[in-house]
Amino acid sequence: MGFTMLVAAGHMRTAHAADAASTASAIGSAHSDESIRPYRIYVPQAQLDDLKRRIAQTRWPDVETVKDDSQGIQLAKVQALVRYWGTDYDWRKAEAQLNALPEFVTTIDGVDIQFIHVRSRNPNALPVILTHGWPGSTFEFIKAIGPLTDPEAYGGRAEDAFDVVIPSIPGYGFSGRPTDLGWGPDRTARAWDVLMKRLGYRQYVSQGGDHGSVISDALARQAPNGLLAIHLNMPATVPGDLMKSINSGDPAPAGLTPAERDAYDSLSTFFGRNAAYGAMMVTRPQTIGYSLADSPSGMAAWMVEKFAQWSDSGGDPERVLTKDEMLNDVTLYWLTNTGASSSRFYWENNNNNFSSAAQKTTDIKIPVAISVFPHEIYRAPKSWSERAYPTLYYYHQVAKGGHFAAWEQPQLFAEELRAAFRPVRRQFGHGA
Repeated sequence: MGFTMLVAAGHMRTAHAADAASTASAIGSAHSDESIRPYRIYVPQAQLDDLKRRIAQTRWPDVETVKDDSQGIQLAKVQALVRYWGTDYDWRKAEAQLNALPEFVTTIDGVDIQFIHVRSRNPNALPVILTHGWPGSTFEFIKAIGPLTDPEAYGGRAEDAFDVVIPSIPGYGFSGRPTDLGWGPDRTARAWDVLMKRLGYRQYVSQGGDHGSVISDALARQAPNGLLAIHLNMPATVPGDLMKSINSGDPAPAGLTPAERDAYDSLSTFFGRNAAYGAMMVTRPQTIGYSLADSPSGMAAWMVEKFAQWSDSGGDPERVLTKDEMLNDVTLYWLTNTGASSSRFYWENNNNNFSSAAQKTTDIKIPVAISVFPHEIYRAPKSWSERAYPTLYYYHQVAKGGHFAAWEQPQLFAEELRAAFRPVRRQFGHGA
């Protein structure tokens, strides 16, 4: 598979490689310096035709034997979405949406990091790096770019503007796929600091949910010079003793507050009924990778189930995300052949992302802000959050939204970042 990319100002280069990620790596090998190169996406039509052929040739399993999704995402739902994917969906629109944004690539620690970088018109904007998770991508944040960079156009104040940097985690999207070990949260966090410094930012803040939360935690533990604060929408707040009880399937202990009991029960359900995907990717990413690399319908089912479970949609993700939005994300994974490489991030992390002990949150010394969206995998109680993050200065429960906060509710997400980072701006003189 080849991608045509603009790799230097005024210079076009066509690369032919097995897929998008290897193409990025091939180009990166010719640019082992610290340059930042413009990047443009073009998927050859033959690859899109191949996708449609594979979709049309899907061999389906028989229908589930229950009336709900307790055995997994239901056949009729997957078939309807995949049928649309193979007949009406247009990747070129998604491609144009990405190419309308300032896209770049730079090589850090031997891996190409592809990213979106949108500067605000406000010269005193606060730089923020936004990190996606799985099964998300940079598509999660696109609708939030406007409210963040141009707050006046979305009901905010000019002094709340951000410069926005949205990288693809190594092994995801159009970033390179690591070929050596060690590309977990800590190494990725170090790369993010290099990226922000390479872009000329002496001071910045970090935001993330899912993997982005874990990477932001790692960045905050490292506390590089210039990192002012972090904001999380899936924080690691569960006390270590309770996490052990949850993993053991024990009932909630006595003495929990209603909010703590609700969080405990949510995570018990998650780990007891809904976390098999994570166990597979943590332990056998290569094995699941064969299916994700070979079957677009299998990949769609593997990912869209999470959109349904984790979004604030009552199990019907199209209430908050369009078919095209979901398929943009799935198609990105398919075209870049990153099913296995993205799964390896779980293997590299191999830690409980909700446990404050596992994530060593008490080691964080820089300011921490948390927004709790109501349909997150669990709603982090304020009591646990304060214990987990001693430097917590902002905690707010949002009215609606789920795990994919910026994707589902971009306006609310932007408002949370504005409010959360306002004290940081006042302290360090970024617009407020």
